[in-house]
Amino acid sequence: MNSRISAALFLILVFSLIVTSACDDTINQDDQDALDNKVIPSSNVSYAEYIQPIFNLRCNNAGCHNDTDHTGNLSLTSHANATQSYLVVAPGSPDNSSLVWSVEGNSAYPMPPVGYRPLTSNQIKGIRTWVKEGAKNN
Repeated sequence: MNSRISAALFLILVFSLIVTSACDDTINQDDQDALDNKVIPSSNVSYAEYIQPIFNLRCNNAGCHNDTDHTGNLSLTSHANATQSYLVVAPGSPDNSSLVWSVEGNSAYPMPPVGYRPLTSNQIKGIRTWVKEGAKNN
């Protein structure tokens, strides 16, 4: 019985290490701070001005959701990649979008993962609003 518990704990530890070491969050602190201080409006959210910069600094640049690594079969390097699957981004339906679930922490895979700088509440609301407004490439 104790060996089964030890084995289960070992597997959980190994899995956790794999998940957290899969991404390399080596980005410029000044860029992060500037992004965190940029206020996203409550409507007419521009993908190019607000959403893609979040993806670039928090998702792509971390070695996770880029065109090379595409962790979870997801690349967020462009609008086409981000909106490729209706399950990830359901335009007009943020409550049906796994991207929104993940950034809001309502998923089995919250993003960014534990140990990485979290998105600000404004960034999370901005992503939700962008999806709600149709996930436009604007």
